[in-house]
Amino acid sequence: MFKDFYTQCGDHVVISAEQASRFAKGVAGDYNPIHNPDARRFCVPGDLLFTLVLAKFGLSRHMEFRFTNMVAADTPLKFSEGDDGKLHVCDDAGKCYLHVTRSGETTFEPDVIENFARCYVAFSGKNFPHYLKPLMEEHGVMFNPKRPLVIYDSMGFSLTRLDGFTPNLALTDSSLSVQGKRAEALLEFAIESAGESVGVGSKKLVVSGLCDYDDHQMSAIVDEFYRLKAAYEAA
Repeated sequence: MFKDFYTQCGDHVVISAEQASRFAKGVAGDYNPIHNPDARRFCVPGDLLFTLVLAKFGLSRHMEFRFTNMVAADTPLKFSEGDDGKLHVCDDAGKCYLHVTRSGETTFEPDVIENFARCYVAFSGKNFPHYLKPLMEEHGVMFNPKRPLVIYDSMGFSLTRLDGFTPNLALTDSSLSVQGKRAEALLEFAIESAGESVGVGSKKLVVSGLCDYDDHQMSAIVDEFYRLKAAYEAA
């Protein structure tokens, strides 16, 4: 699963800028410039690390993901499980990028894992402008248009079952907590299958470098998002 988006080098996983960018745009629908291969502050999408954890360790009924650092292109990563059952994504210097706790039943069924991963990533890729723009406008704040920084902090979910479902995620609530030049956005979602509730989850983002909301500048940023989307789809 998703083998086009990483290279296995012995015990390490290596993700190139090109692979990460293709995942962001082609799977997540995420056109954040920070995932462009030539970006000065390029980073691997957190949703790609999330996806690889599921592919390597399976999908559990209850999982919590905590992102602690941004991954640069071509960083050799080790995906490991501790004696306590916790999962970690770290480099050889001991720098950790993702911690995962999990409990309950686990499935290794490829179709179930891939369907859930693709469904969540497609939902998650709508952070901006779909979810964040209305929140920032409501609170009268926005990220610095010259250096937009939205950090993936954490996410978690609980499933009632793992068998025989085709998941669909829908936003149920969203909120923004502003603290000076920083804000935390909480996105809550329902997980359904054929109209039946099969779980719930939430995702937290951190928005840094806040300034007053400017409709003209925000419109320009949104227009650029859709320009990049159209250019990618045309190519």
